[in-house]
Amino acid sequence: MGLNLGSRLSFMMFLQYAIWGAWLPLLWPFLHDYRKFSSGDIGWMFMAGGVGAIFGPFIAGQIADRWFNTEKYLGLSHIVGAIIVWQLAWIESYWVFFAMAIVYSVVYAPTLALTNSLAFHHMPDRDRDFGKVRLWGTLGWIVVGIGIGQWLLHSYSTEEVAFGMMDAFKLSAILGAIMGVYCFTLPKTPPQKGEQASATTEALGEIRRNPLLTLFLLAVPVSMIHQFYFVYTSGFLGEYQAQAEGAVKAINNVFGVGGGGLMTIGQMAEVLVLFLIPFVAGKWSRKTLLAIGLAAYTLRMFLFSQVEWINGLTGMGEIGILIAGIALHGLCFGCFIFVAFMVVDEECTGDVKASSQNLFNLVFVGIGIVVGSYVAGQIGDWATINDIVNWSALFSIPMYAALVCLALLLVFYPSGRAISKAKT
Repeated sequence: MGLNLGSRLSFMMFLQYAIWGAWLPLLWPFLHDYRKFSSGDIGWMFMAGGVGAIFGPFIAGQIADRWFNTEKYLGLSHIVGAIIVWQLAWIESYWVFFAMAIVYSVVYAPTLALTNSLAFHHMPDRDRDFGKVRLWGTLGWIVVGIGIGQWLLHSYSTEEVAFGMMDAFKLSAILGAIMGVYCFTLPKTPPQKGEQASATTEALGEIRRNPLLTLFLLAVPVSMIHQFYFVYTSGFLGEYQAQAEGAVKAINNVFGVGGGGLMTIGQMAEVLVLFLIPFVAGKWSRKTLLAIGLAAYTLRMFLFSQVEWINGLTGMGEIGILIAGIALHGLCFGCFIFVAFMVVDEECTGDVKASSQNLFNLVFVGIGIVVGSYVAGQIGDWATINDIVNWSALFSIPMYAALVCLALLLVFYPSGRAISKAKT
C-alpha cells in the first residue's frame, strides 16, 4: 500500500474516531451530574446510540454496496452529523435530547462500518495494512480524550467540570464538519453489481454458517459487556480523580479530570495491540485471538469490581489497579472487536462487504448497545442506594457475563481454521 494512500486512509480513521471519542466517554457524567438525569434514563439515552447501527445495514450498506459511492455517502453523513451533535451541547429537555440522539445515531453509526469497508476495498493486504491504518482511529480517540480532559482541568473548577463537558459536543461537531469535507477527497469507492438486488439479503445468506454464525451470536452479549464499560467507567474513575492528592494528583496533571482523559490509557494499549496484530494474525488462529479478547473483558471487570480487595491484598494502590483495568481495553478491542471485523471481511464475498460489515455493526453497535444500555441502566439503579453507587456489585454482573461468553466461544467457535485472504 502506497504511502499516500496509507496516509489518506489513516487520517480518515483519525477523524472518524476523534468525532466519537470527544463526547462518548463523558456522556454519563454530563447527563448525570449536569443534566441531573437518572441512571435508568441515561441507560435509555445510550440505547439511542444503537438505533443507527440497527438501521445501518438496510440504509448505508445497501446504498454503498449497490447505488452510491461510499466516500460520498460518508461525506454527506458527517456534515449532517456535525450539525446535529452541535445541538446536543445545548438541549436541556430529556425527550428532545433523546430524539436528537436517535437521529444522530442513524447518521453516524453506519459510518463506522463504512470506513472499514472503504479501507478494506483499497488495501492490497488486509492482515498487513489494516492494523496500521485503524490504529490512527485509536490515536484520534486518545488525542481528543486527553485534550478535553486538560481543557476541563484548566478551564473549569471542580464544581464546574460537568457543565464544561458540553464543550466536548462542540469539538465533535467541528471535527465532524472537517471529516465531511475530507471524505469527498478519498479514493473513489463505487458500488458493485451483485447476485441479488438486495445486498443485505445476500449478506444474510453468508452469515448463516460458522464461524460467522457463532461470532454474530456472541456479539450481542459481548457488546452489552462493552457498554457497561463506556456507560459507567468515566463516572467511576471520576470519583477517584476527585481526591486529587498524591499519585492521583500527578495523574490528573497528565490526563485531566472527568474520567475521559484517564480512559485513553485503554486506547494507548489498543495502539500497541493493533501494532502487534499483523505479526500474530498469520500465526495464531482467529479463535485464539478472540478468546484472548474475552479473557481480557473478564479480567477488566474483575479488577473494577474488586479494586479495594485487590489493593488490600497486594498494596499496589487503587489507582494503579484501575489503570491496569483500563489498559486491558487494548486486548478487549484489538483481540475481539478488531479481529471480528477482519473475520467478517474475509468470510464474505466482495459485493456484500459493506452490508456484511454493517450487519455486524447492527449486532455489536446496534442490538448489543440497545439491550446493553437498558440492562446497564437497570443494574445501575439497582446498585445505587441514596445516590451512592455500589461499584463492586455493578461491575460483577458483566464480569460473570464475560466469563460465560468465553466458555461459549471455546465450545462453539471452529478450531484450527486457516487464516484466509478476503474473498472477492
